[in-house]
Amino acid sequence: MTRINDESFGKLEHKNNFWRGKTTIKMFGVEKEILLSVDAYENTHFSHVQKEAFLNFIQDMENIMNKAEKHIYDYYMENYEEYRERIANKSEADQVVPNIHSVLDLKKLVEPTELIVRRVRKNGKRRLGLLCDVSWDIENGR
Repeated sequence: MTRINDESFGKLEHKNNFWRGKTTIKMFGVEKEILLSVDAYENTHFSHVQKEAFLNFIQDMENIMNKAEKHIYDYYMENYEEYRERIANKSEADQVVPNIHSVLDLKKLVEPTELIVRRVRKNGKRRLGLLCDVSWDIENGR
């Protein structure tokens, strides 16, 4: 297993077609160490666009995460009743898909797990992905 210490991404090891390490993000007012996955072949260098995307995220994390939290909240508010209807037991529904009143209420329902720095496509755009486990996605989440 190949290991490196990259100036931008830190300590990484190559496994499952990604360079994997750890990074810390702040979401819903809580700092959490999560998996960092950089999409690159084992024998290749990271592109300047990948490094730029990651460094931009780190430098502007508060603003970027505020927008992500707002989008998650909007999605939840639009869809939580439908998720509640899928759960027969009201007490369980109150735990898994509760009625919430603010973005910060999501911190009990959404857990960030991985930040992915994607390879650059032909259009040259920077791309990051944030994966989370969520209480209401029982099949794919918690």
